[in-house]
Amino acid sequence: MKPKVTVITLGVADVDAALAFYRDGLGLKVGAVKGDITYFDTGGTWLCVYPREKLAAYAGVSSDGDGFSGITLSSNVDSRKAVDEMIARAEAAGAAIVRRGEAAGWGGYTGWFRDPDGHLWEVVWNPRPFVGRDA
Repeated sequence: MKPKVTVITLGVADVDAALAFYRDGLGLKVGAVKGDITYFDTGGTWLCVYPREKLAAYAGVSSDGDGFSGITLSSNVDSRKAVDEMIARAEAAGAAIVRRGEAAGWGGYTGWFRDPDGHLWEVVWNPRPFVGRDA
């Protein structure tokens, strides 16, 4: 088996609101809608939104978690300007800004936001290539 992350599913409070945020706000392309789940085509890994309670039930766990889950989602972009643009776009779509774009100690540039369901996103420009990123 060759390990590969193919799908990331976010449990959300309101699928329609999440659809509007990711499609209309951030500009992600909807790949498919199947019942309560919406699939966004992100160019290799699918990002999905699904009702939080149903996702928890499917996994056999409680849906009442709160606080930091220990997971962040990151979007690598091509420039510092692109970081600032994506942070602004997320804010206009209803995201809460955690940190605006700023220089990172490792030489890159990064900003952070929470989507309307509280999922933590990093938008990052990395001046150095790294494993896993298309050159």
